[in-house]
Amino acid sequence: MSKQVVSLNRVVIRFAGDSGDGMQMTGDRFTSETAGLGNDLSTLPDFPAEIRAPAGTIGGVSAFQLAFADHDITTPGDAPNVLVAMNPAALKANIRDLPRGADLIVNTDEFTKRNLEKVGYTSNPIEDGSLEPFNVHAVALTSQTVEALKSFALSKKEAERAKNMYALGLLSWLYSRGAEGTRSFLQKKFAHKPEILAANLAAFEAGWSFGETTESFSVQYEVASAALPSGLYRNITGNPALAMGLIAAAQLADVPLFLGSYPITPASDILHELAKNHHFGVMTFQAEDEIAGVGSAIGAAYGGALAVTTTSGPGVALKSEAIGLAVSLELPLIIVDVQRGGPSTGLPTKTEQSDLLQAMFGRNGESPVPVIAPQSPSDCFYAAIEAARIAIEYRTPVFLLSDGYIANGSEPWLVPDVASLPAIDADFATAPNHTNADGTEEFWPYLRDPETLARPWAIPGTKGLEHRIGGLEKADGPGGISYDPDNHDTMVRLRQAKVDAIADTIPDLVVDDPSGEAEVLVLGWGSTYGPIGAACEITRRTGVKVAQAHLRHLNPFPKNLGDVLGSYRKVLVPEMNIGQLTMLLRAKYLVDVTGINQVRGMPFKSTELVAAITAAIETL
Repeated sequence: MSKQVVSLNRVVIRFAGDSGDGMQMTGDRFTSETAGLGNDLSTLPDFPAEIRAPAGTIGGVSAFQLAFADHDITTPGDAPNVLVAMNPAALKANIRDLPRGADLIVNTDEFTKRNLEKVGYTSNPIEDGSLEPFNVHAVALTSQTVEALKSFALSKKEAERAKNMYALGLLSWLYSRGAEGTRSFLQKKFAHKPEILAANLAAFEAGWSFGETTESFSVQYEVASAALPSGLYRNITGNPALAMGLIAAAQLADVPLFLGSYPITPASDILHELAKNHHFGVMTFQAEDEIAGVGSAIGAAYGGALAVTTTSGPGVALKSEAIGLAVSLELPLIIVDVQRGGPSTGLPTKTEQSDLLQAMFGRNGESPVPVIAPQSPSDCFYAAIEAARIAIEYRTPVFLLSDGYIANGSEPWLVPDVASLPAIDADFATAPNHTNADGTEEFWPYLRDPETLARPWAIPGTKGLEHRIGGLEKADGPGGISYDPDNHDTMVRLRQAKVDAIADTIPDLVVDDPSGEAEVLVLGWGSTYGPIGAACEITRRTGVKVAQAHLRHLNPFPKNLGDVLGSYRKVLVPEMNIGQLTMLLRAKYLVDVTGINQVRGMPFKSTELVAAITAAIETL
């Protein structure tokens, strides 16, 4: 059947169903095919924390949202143009986000009386007129999948599991996505299960064919490739990008990479990714708990490795004493905190930016630590390299604050030329560095570099460089245990001065102010980059002048930050917390910063920020 093909410049699709319906796989496959077609894209996976949440309930709904376009985009979209609802729970959990006139594809087979009652529907919304504001496509996805697989030696339940592939085939046809990548994926995934492979391929093809032949869909859509800089691209997710950045940093510094980690959502994928790369000299250790994870990493740092420990907020709390030890030892260590909703266990699979103050101050004593934050999934690669540079060159633990949105989200990544990556100099000590009054030479483990204030990094076993370490205060220079009050004051101030000195090697904060006349600055950090950028762009299109800036380095701040803040009548700081960066900026620069705060476990919508920016400008 020949159907009209309509060109679109941007589409937002949300797949939603039970947590056992394979929505994450479906979204991931659609994303991969979209990336292969050259569209710019951004994704937002959203799933319950339970391994198998209660079937058919609101709490058990798993969703995957994808925005793709023929131009540069930075967010997965505020609201879907298309919602695929695999059951009543998925519909009820997501219908509030669907704008009037949007397409709604519902799996009618699951709208049984029992399933409707389970989520509080007193009547079938497909039949009672409540979905009239939307373009409803009622499709018997489950039964049509079973019918397509009736020739296979599968039980009805086994056949029903392939309904996500049927839905993927339908949506792939509807939006002119490719099929070869999905076929290759399935062939690899089910290489040792030929019957399951054949069934999934058949379900995918059946969904594609249904789209071609049914009268329910009279139009097919296409989205042209985005005009992106030339080069080699791949679709990248935040956690794998961060892992690759750590590997690259170790190669740049010519040191082994060690990860000591305890699995925790949403950071575990970094461990999984690094464990695949032993051929790059990577050693991974899955510890029995968080304390063992960071302890092993400190030991690896003492032995001359780029040491990393990965966790989320609850794990940082457990690691805090050991991180303080690393501050005292002045050894390179990267603490990756993939932030999630808290407190305590909180919202393990939801995103938040609520660990900034924990990273800054969550240790006993004066124990300053540099803090940096990536702004997008692909930026995790570069942020990891920057964290390694600071850790190695300044001999200090470094906090790398990602979050669940960045960690699980994806976007196209222009694979960099290795030659363009910055050099990192480990500069290991190889000889004694102090001459005594009697002319003899010895190694002083706390004799500092005059520029960086970093102490020497001596690999144990190097002849003549024997030294001991520990948590007790050290004597400045010789490194012996010292209880001298003046020495302790000196060491505390030196450790702070070393962190402060990092500001000399980080770039000034860049402000995006096209008009040069804006009076309002929107300042963000971490994953708010995309929503802030989209909101500022929308606001500017209405003729309103607004500036945007984004912080990567949160401790120390860029040296020009104070001047930037003082250049605007009003500074807005959107954060997924209740005002942590706002508090730091007010304390340090004595400026009246206004926070825009939410803690809903989801990223900002650009429309929310547009409203806040507009309201702020109206009060000037």
